[in-house]
Amino acid sequence: MKFNHFAPIIEVPFGQRAELQRPIPEFYATIGEEGVRALVDRHYELLKESSIRELFPVEDPEEFAAAKKHAADFFIQFLGGPPYFNQSRGAPRMVGRHAPFRITPSARRVWLETYAEALQDVDASPEAVSSFWNYLNTFSTWMVNTPE
Repeated sequence: MKFNHFAPIIEVPFGQRAELQRPIPEFYATIGEEGVRALVDRHYELLKESSIRELFPVEDPEEFAAAKKHAADFFIQFLGGPPYFNQSRGAPRMVGRHAPFRITPSARRVWLETYAEALQDVDASPEAVSSFWNYLNTFSTWMVNTPE
């Protein structure tokens, strides 16, 4: 199913964070753990070829696989699945975990654009996919830690 009707990428002033809205439960209920892992895998493979590839351990296959696993574990837990992230990494504290990386507004945009592409292959209702997109759109504003 192709989705071309995602809300536009929101812009927020540097240092501000958009208010988060959780995705609707249907998203995880429909795609499940395997679907989340496939989505994150697709996203990371797109990031590997992107202009922000230096933010990811693309040259080390084991570290890259671990980064994918951590991201998938986070989303699975956040969406209502098993608490894999807490079990393996502790409390998410995502802002702190991303602090060592220079994440600019333009890097955020690339991250979101690659997610929009990865979401094209998700087999769920447009409403469910859009709700996950809307969450990513706002959640990502929290990770920006470096001005252009």
